[in-house]
Amino acid sequence: MSRVILDEQAIRRATTRIAHEIIEHNKGIENCILVGIKTRGIYLAKRLAERIEQIEGQKIPVGEIDITLYRDDLTVKTPTEEPILQGTDIPVAVSNRKVILVDDVLYTGRTVRAALDALIDVGRPEQIQLAVLIDRGHRELPIRPDYVGKNVPTSKSEQIVANFSEVDRTDEVTIEQIQKPL
Repeated sequence: MSRVILDEQAIRRATTRIAHEIIEHNKGIENCILVGIKTRGIYLAKRLAERIEQIEGQKIPVGEIDITLYRDDLTVKTPTEEPILQGTDIPVAVSNRKVILVDDVLYTGRTVRAALDALIDVGRPEQIQLAVLIDRGHRELPIRPDYVGKNVPTSKSEQIVANFSEVDRTDEVTIEQIQKPL
């Protein structure tokens, strides 16, 4: 059972709103960089960069960060397999910059914690902010987003699936009931 909570137009509106909030909060985009958390956070970061450029008339650097080795559940998820590293690519130094971490769905906060650790290993930002398309609650760590496209209260028996046309051929966010094994 699946239900659409954001369609293509709603994702576009949320992205535009987040872009405006980033610009307003930072009084422009000088000294800012967007860093998408692999995988879908990267596509959202690139979309935010496009919107910001349309609004401000100047480009904002966009990077991507791989948190694979920073996950606290790495041995639980892949106890015998080697993790697949996708690499971190940040085009400018993060030191002394305002870094806006970008992810599709915020849930327990563990992915963001891993991204913070990975980012600190790259440099020492002036400030780190967090932008997410969906905040579904159920935090296990004291992490709060600065920019949210939509708050979606969920139960733990549900999951949020964000699809982006760049990898999924469609733009939509759905909420689905998790099927428990028999």
